[in-house]
Amino acid sequence: MSSHRPFGLPAFVAAALLLPAATGCSASDAKASVPVPGPPAAEAAVCRALAKELPGTVAGLARTGTEPESELTAAWGDAAIVLRCGVPRPEKMNDPQAQGIDANGVNWLFEPRAGDGPRFTTTYRKAYVEVTLDARYAHDVGPLVDLAEPVKKAVPPSL
Repeated sequence: MSSHRPFGLPAFVAAALLLPAATGCSASDAKASVPVPGPPAAEAAVCRALAKELPGTVAGLARTGTEPESELTAAWGDAAIVLRCGVPRPEKMNDPQAQGIDANGVNWLFEPRAGDGPRFTTTYRKAYVEVTLDARYAHDVGPLVDLAEPVKKAVPPSL
């Protein structure tokens, strides 16, 4: 009997624990160019609540500005980590073979991106929160762990 284990979680978590947080904080004042989602009003309100909960650092990287400025977007470390709240439901969530992970009680859809780090989107929440990571974080769940508490606090589960 074979079993399918989505995303190879144990190896992924082990890699995350072993990967040093040596990336450091960014000294640049550059703003990351981040497309702003256009969610319905109820989702936008949830996203504004999330914006108030987001940490100043994620995975040891300082928060940087986004262009255009929006409560629906955030970036850390010159866009090494980018968050967008209120994105549309990813089509990949319809795929029964889609891979996902749980990071401190928040479920995330995992989508690899060619030539870059992964994209993660929350599942079972009132608003979809997307986090993209650059290639340095290809095997590191640390950023998702850092963002789990704010997401749990501000973005209620969907029923």
